[in-house]
Amino acid sequence: MPVIAQSQSQSQSKSQSKSQRIAHILHGPEPRRELPAAGAPLDRRQEITRALLAPRASISPKYFYDQRGSELFEAITRLPEYYPTRTEQALLQQHGQAIAAAVGSGGVVIEPGAGNCAKGLALCRSLAATHFVGVDISLAYLQGAVARLRQALPGLDARAVGGDITAGVRLPADIPRQRRLVFYPGSSIGNFDPPQAVALLAQMRALALDGGGLLIGIDLPKDRAVLEAAYDDAAGVTAAFNRNVLAHLNRLIGSDFAPQCWRHRAFFNAAASRIEMHLEACGAQRVRWPGGGRDFAAGERIHTENSYKHALPAFTALLRQAGFASTQHWTDERGWFAMVYARA
Repeated sequence: MPVIAQSQSQSQSKSQSKSQRIAHILHGPEPRRELPAAGAPLDRRQEITRALLAPRASISPKYFYDQRGSELFEAITRLPEYYPTRTEQALLQQHGQAIAAAVGSGGVVIEPGAGNCAKGLALCRSLAATHFVGVDISLAYLQGAVARLRQALPGLDARAVGGDITAGVRLPADIPRQRRLVFYPGSSIGNFDPPQAVALLAQMRALALDGGGLLIGIDLPKDRAVLEAAYDDAAGVTAAFNRNVLAHLNRLIGSDFAPQCWRHRAFFNAAASRIEMHLEACGAQRVRWPGGGRDFAAGERIHTENSYKHALPAFTALLRQAGFASTQHWTDERGWFAMVYARA
């Protein structure tokens, strides 16, 4: 009995601690921002405003990831409804030796969208990598993560590169050109429509160079209820993450979005095999930015994210279109998630 009581107490303590962390992120003071108001270059401001002015307004999901957005997403990965992160982590642990045998050890790991580098750290340790290059649009957040990675693996040459992988990334000139592995976990490739996904995979092929490879996570099709809960959690963290993109845009383009006046919407589009996230105007909205603006009707939506759920044969076809050759894959016991290794 005492052992059971202690276990229950520890479980309750962990649950309370997790709830407190989520509450702090949702309601605590906002962290210092690394971008000034209207701080985006002209071409980025034009890209953002063009998408907002389209007949069906949209915002690229890459703008989710300012400092606060990165922190909110990290909180999302710890939510009970959000299965991708823990399923992928278990998959990497279960099949780690087989993956290492397929990939080989002692090379360069390049991680676009590296975020907190936690998965990159585990892979670098498993592969005894000599170099790590993390790439992320939120450079300040990435730099802190890479600093922690260096402390954890002192012998690793670890770099942080700020950049948008969709626009192409230039690596430091002294990064070895041999035995490169591009690591793209988390099923982020699902954020791109198939033609965009092929273009991005082709850029990863170019980073890997001949003789290199790509290790990529993909979220597989599954029950609608499981999918929709993962993108619309009970605690409201995903809703806060979605609305935060408006605050980020306010700083980037000088707009005057009121994030609290927009509802989070997430649903599974079965015909396209994708989750869609939108922001829906709670009432009529007039949004302005330097040089322009747009009126939104009550109920009008801004499309902020797609998350495609690719079946393995369909995704293998995308890899072939992008210039990758042979592939191997590993899945979890439920068939919810897959890690795919493609050779360049």
